[in-house]
Amino acid sequence: MTTSTAPATPADLAARYERGDFLLATARHALLASGAVATATDTEPSRLSGALPGLFTDSGGSIAVGVLPFDTGSTPSHLVLPRAVHRASSDHAAVPPRTSLPRPVKVTPVPEPEAHLAAVRAAVAALSDRDLRKVVLARALDLDFAEAVPVAEVVRNLANGNPRHTTYAAQLPDGRTLVGATPELLLSRTGGAVLSRPHAGSMPRSADPAIDKANGEALLASEKDHVEHAVVVESVVEILRPFCRTLDVRGPELVSTPAIWHLSTTVTGELIDQDVTALDLAAALHPTPAICGTPTDAARSLVQELEPFDRAYYAGAVGWVDAAGDGEWAVGIRCAEIADTAMRLYAGGGIVPASDPQTELDETSAKFRTLLAAMGLEL
Repeated sequence: MTTSTAPATPADLAARYERGDFLLATARHALLASGAVATATDTEPSRLSGALPGLFTDSGGSIAVGVLPFDTGSTPSHLVLPRAVHRASSDHAAVPPRTSLPRPVKVTPVPEPEAHLAAVRAAVAALSDRDLRKVVLARALDLDFAEAVPVAEVVRNLANGNPRHTTYAAQLPDGRTLVGATPELLLSRTGGAVLSRPHAGSMPRSADPAIDKANGEALLASEKDHVEHAVVVESVVEILRPFCRTLDVRGPELVSTPAIWHLSTTVTGELIDQDVTALDLAAALHPTPAICGTPTDAARSLVQELEPFDRAYYAGAVGWVDAAGDGEWAVGIRCAEIADTAMRLYAGGGIVPASDPQTELDETSAKFRTLLAAMGLEL
């Protein structure tokens, strides 16, 4: 394996991405990996983690990149030990140039909006019937094109339009490509330092500055959204507590993407056991209530009942882990799966007892804008 740290900026690495590569990039730091000297696929992330030391020794590699699916028990997690790794960091935010992209010839909502409204109503009713605190329901948009989707250009446009968030791209085991720009850090580990930034509670942005400001203030004041957010933070803290000597929780605070206002909390900790890797911690946390619900098993079962598709790698995790156990894993949201001439975009929202179906539908529409903007589309 070859490793390079210079001369390049994060924007340079995003611009150099080609279909089949792995990319995890913000405007200030980025990792680009290509090729494969070994791969590992398993429906149990802990087995993957246990196999990595031997794979590192046998291959001469020192880092693995890849994806965890939404449901790790039925869809395999997939890791690649790359042939080449390039890293870049910068004190100055920069983005790659934007490219014009083709328009789709067909757009199909999955399900139709009325069916999603009905699913939200059913989910609200099921919360009390099944003793659930929260469930996350998603819908999809299928875009069909007359020619192959230019994956690299989509990735560059995502990086251009979301400089304060994490742009990612990963080839999936079946050859499709998962691309997205997520605001949410599931977990990073650097030496003994652990960091997580859970997000929950959302409100659409607006092009009108007054409305936009009011939307952010309304989110900060929303009891419903603070309840939804607290469910997620409590889960993250309780899962990390056995692994950490200390934990510090700060938030929530108001943060934003170009499309959405969010409530965000920062959780930091000091790791007790240095043998616990970033992948171990990510697997323990995933799926958080931010993308599944709680209790996890019951929420996941309801998701699978009410959504008319298999999430596969949507709402999974994308990231890397190295031979020292350090790594970074982002929550796989604001994303699309690309296969030849087709794209499937995903967006979801957290459902709690106070949820309003139309508001939840509008929230998913706003979240689609991350990918639609990268395509130059307004639907």
